[in-house]
Amino acid sequence: MKTAVPWTMVIVRVLMGPGIVALTMWGVTGRVLSAIVIAMLLDDIADGIVARRFGTDTPRLRLADSCADTVFYLGTAVAMWMRAPLSLRQNAWPIAVLFVLEAGRYLLDFAKFGKATSYHSYLAKAWGLVLVVVIVAVLVHGGPSWLVTVATGLGVIVNLEGVAMSLMLPRWQNDVKTLAVAMRIRASLTQAAGEGR
Repeated sequence: MKTAVPWTMVIVRVLMGPGIVALTMWGVTGRVLSAIVIAMLLDDIADGIVARRFGTDTPRLRLADSCADTVFYLGTAVAMWMRAPLSLRQNAWPIAVLFVLEAGRYLLDFAKFGKATSYHSYLAKAWGLVLVVVIVAVLVHGGPSWLVTVATGLGVIVNLEGVAMSLMLPRWQNDVKTLAVAMRIRASLTQAAGEGR
């Protein structure tokens, strides 16, 4: 039961990725869609709290949590495109760069570690909050497009941070909060390897 609760919360977010696209196609209002986005943000925050409280916060769950975020926000991007394409069209190049970086990061992580990473850095958490504000603004008001630019720029920075962490770390690691933490982990693993010889 304790394991099922956080996993169910993650699965709900995965299902709401295509779900928010379907609801947008059915003409659900921007306010209702925004309420769903906020609910999924709260779900994302709560699943980690619940997992830690129940002692079920495993690397596998953290990885699934990161993948659920990706699926949900991809669905949300499609919903935003359907409701306010101009806001996204005006940011086509930055969004393309963001998607290329995101895909490149997944490829790098799979090539190096055999699976996706789940760093959950402070910068990534900040990006998540900014994304929710931008998504609500676009779904309800259709913009403004400069907010999309800000969110996209922050997303590029977050992905560059993730690439730097993946290049820096010699083995898979979850919950690396900053680049400074990644450097300390690398130094300690390098030192341990040197002492083991």
